[in-house]
Amino acid sequence: MAVYTEVSDDDLQAFAAAYDFGRVVGCKGIAEGVENSNYLLETTTGPLILTLYEKRVDPADLPFFIGLMEHLAAAGVQCPIPLKGKDGKALRTLCGRPAAVITFLQGMWPRKIAPEHCQELGRAMALMHEAGKSFAMSRPNNLSVAGWRPLFERTGQSAEDMEPGLVEKIRGELDALEKDWPKQASADLPSGVIHADLFPDNVFFLDRKCSGLIDFYFACTDYLAYDVAICLNAWCFEPDGAFNITKANRLFTSYESVRPLSKREKELMPLFARGSAMRFMLTRLYDWVNTPAGALVKPKDPREYLHKLMFHRGVSVMADYGLNA
Repeated sequence: MAVYTEVSDDDLQAFAAAYDFGRVVGCKGIAEGVENSNYLLETTTGPLILTLYEKRVDPADLPFFIGLMEHLAAAGVQCPIPLKGKDGKALRTLCGRPAAVITFLQGMWPRKIAPEHCQELGRAMALMHEAGKSFAMSRPNNLSVAGWRPLFERTGQSAEDMEPGLVEKIRGELDALEKDWPKQASADLPSGVIHADLFPDNVFFLDRKCSGLIDFYFACTDYLAYDVAICLNAWCFEPDGAFNITKANRLFTSYESVRPLSKREKELMPLFARGSAMRFMLTRLYDWVNTPAGALVKPKDPREYLHKLMFHRGVSVMADYGLNA
């Protein structure tokens, strides 16, 4: 979450009049994240989240995101629910941007990841994957393997400025990933709705129990195991870059208690982990170059995911991670 578009008091009050949640008595920008403008609304009926969808979000994708949250919540997954206005519509316009109000989720994201957090995450993610099987809509993953090279080319020479030789290193990795990436889903490589951005700041906890998942604006249809690989990268490395086997085992064991991974999914896990590292390195590199001046958000360092990419290059099977495959 972040703030790119400022909302005036008059615009906010006119917008809020379309809803039945009472009067807005406070509004504070949320500085975390990189994608949309978000505000915490204090209303006479309780806190809510106001999201303005910025230019990088295709308005045509918004019905998918809104519908997915409604579907998951109805299936028992703890996630925010979009509020409908008096006219029955959840999507509106504010300050020239598509906008929506969603319910406030209790909890905090963990600043220091413990194995217990990874265990809770694994189960919550698997339940989300299971609930998503009955969601009728689909959305392609525009940030999967086919999108990485075009994204890289849009960063110009910024990678070389960051680290000499990095441009050629990335190109070599892209060649390998494009060659080895599976071309289609199958019975032993299931696909479905994935969150695609389950970083710690998108998972809330109360007393070390997962209280919900937020920020579904990268959600799409892709290999379910790829979502697990994203979490492996985001949750199972220490701040010094060391891989934490205990956290990874808790993540996988808990996930498989709900949805066991197939043999093929386990075989491809190192490749998916490399792909996940490439995806987030490139989007961080792009944001490093293109984040607007004055935005209330600090771009994240791409080199964290370069280190993870290099780590996964040395892994050929899940057992190499020290996991109970």
